[in-house]
Amino acid sequence: MLIQSTFKPAWWLNNAHLQTLYPALFRKLPNSLLKRERLITADDDFIDIDFCGEGDQPLVILLHGLTGSSQSIYIKGLQQALLAQGLRSAALNFRGCSGEYNHSSRCYHSGETGDIDFLYRTLRAREPDLPMAAVGFSLGGNVLLKWLGEQGSGVQLFAATAVSVPLVLSACASKLDSGFSKLYRASLLRELKEYVHLKQQHLESLGKTEEAKILRQVGDLDKITSFWQYDDRVIAKLYDFANVEDYYQRSSSRQFLQSIRIPTLLIQAQDDPFMTPAVIPDITELSSCVFLETTPAGGHVGFISGHNPFRPEYWLEQRIPEFLLEQLSHV
Repeated sequence: MLIQSTFKPAWWLNNAHLQTLYPALFRKLPNSLLKRERLITADDDFIDIDFCGEGDQPLVILLHGLTGSSQSIYIKGLQQALLAQGLRSAALNFRGCSGEYNHSSRCYHSGETGDIDFLYRTLRAREPDLPMAAVGFSLGGNVLLKWLGEQGSGVQLFAATAVSVPLVLSACASKLDSGFSKLYRASLLRELKEYVHLKQQHLESLGKTEEAKILRQVGDLDKITSFWQYDDRVIAKLYDFANVEDYYQRSSSRQFLQSIRIPTLLIQAQDDPFMTPAVIPDITELSSCVFLETTPAGGHVGFISGHNPFRPEYWLEQRIPEFLLEQLSHV
């Protein structure tokens, strides 16, 4: 189903790059009162979860984007907005993203749904009748949509929302090779290459020589300049993919939209500098449970509105709780 969006970009942030960069560069938020819990995974590794809120209110799982964490400004902002509406949240830090390197060569990627499934099953076992929802941003949105499609009717969530999702990974990787978008690519690749290098050193310091050897086998990453190269050298080798094309094809979430069986809002800006409008699905690709809300502007996880430059309004923190509460009212 297509939804007419109410979003109007701030006049003083009138292009995609300003919308994208402003929150990361200029927004400051105090840390929410969080409780961190470490969950031990089936492969004897760990993931860290940051909970916000107490009591028995409905719980929303949050998934961050590439090189992000529970401390990303869009996660912290949404946690505060949800709390104000009486909703608890549990922000998943993908492996190695919580401020401490995990204990295996595994990390995370756009198609890795095992950890979100593990977190969901853990929380559901604790509170079997609790109303639960999930929200994902960028890479986290791709993971969420893919997982929802894989599970079909096998999950009990009252709603989900995915924002600025790289629905077709190959197209998004190519988009980052052009124009101003190359600056985002350079920044992300620099962080990823440093992560792999430091992770290898960390595993060696723990005496996990076999795990460190797996990372060492990806070779020298210094000359890598594109996501096509990085994902072929690192992700495809570390996981069960024949090559980068196989990874992109199997992990892109657009193909899973038809299989989603819970109310899911997909928010995409047509000017997102991480992708092109061509990645936005046609209505025929959506299940009856998926609501597609596109906006002409908004950038990548931006969506900032408001008339006063000194009082920006973060539209996502209004729209996402609004959708969740609307769906919760039907439970």
